[in-house]
Amino acid sequence: MRVVVNHLTRMQQGYFCVAGIDTKTDEHVRPVIPGQRLQTALLARNGGPFDIGVIVDLGPATASGQRPEVEDYTFDPAKARAVGVDTSARFWRRLQRTARRKLGGIFGEDLVQRGASSCAVDVGRGDASLGCVIPDGAPTLLVRQRAGRADQIRMRISDGVFDLDLGVTDIRLYRADHVTPDTGVVRRVARRLQDEADVILSVGLTRAYASSPDFDPVHWLQVNNIHFADNVLWQLG
Repeated sequence: MRVVVNHLTRMQQGYFCVAGIDTKTDEHVRPVIPGQRLQTALLARNGGPFDIGVIVDLGPATASGQRPEVEDYTFDPAKARAVGVDTSARFWRRLQRTARRKLGGIFGEDLVQRGASSCAVDVGRGDASLGCVIPDGAPTLLVRQRAGRADQIRMRISDGVFDLDLGVTDIRLYRADHVTPDTGVVRRVARRLQDEADVILSVGLTRAYASSPDFDPVHWLQVNNIHFADNVLWQLG
C-alpha cells in the first residue's frame, strides 16, 4: 500500500501521528501500531519516511479501524519506506479530489456542534475521522495564551454551516518539543491566510476523550494541516 502524506500532526514530545491519501483509491489511510504511538524517529528529518508530500510504501497493511476511525491500517514501520515525493501539481490535485466544502460531507451527520464553537462525533458513530475541507472564507490563525498551561494554536474557520474555533496540530507550526508554538511560523502562515490564499485544510477527529469528568468521551474535531496551493510541498524538513 502506497500513500502520499497529507496529515502530519504533533503529539507529546517524541511522538507524532501521520496519515495519507492512498495512491490508488484516493481514500485516507492512517498507519498505526496497535497499542503504540509512532515515534519521531520515523519522521524524514530523523531518517524515517514520513513528511508532507512524500510517497510512502507502507508494505503490507491490514485494515483495523472502527467507526469513526475507519482509516486505521496496521503496518510494520520497519517495512515502510519513502519511494519519492509527489510533484506540487499532482499533490494539489489529490487534495482537491479529496476535499469537500462542508464538514458534514466528510464526517457525516453524526458530526454535531458541541458548545459555542466546537464539533464532535460520539464514540462508534461517524463516517470518517480524516478528510480535507475547503474553508468558506479566509480562516484566522492565532496563538491563544492559557494561564498555567502552554500556549495553544487555534483556527477560526467556517464551512458555511459551522462557525468554529478549533485546535491546530500541524507539526510544522511547533518547536521541537511539540508543545511550544513557533510564533514566527504561525505569524507567516496567518498572514498568508488573511491574504485569502488558495488553501485546503486537512482536518480530523481526535481519539475519544472527555473534556471534563462530567461528560462522556467523544471525538473532537481539529485542524491537522494547512496546505497552500502555491507552496503545497511545505515540509517539516
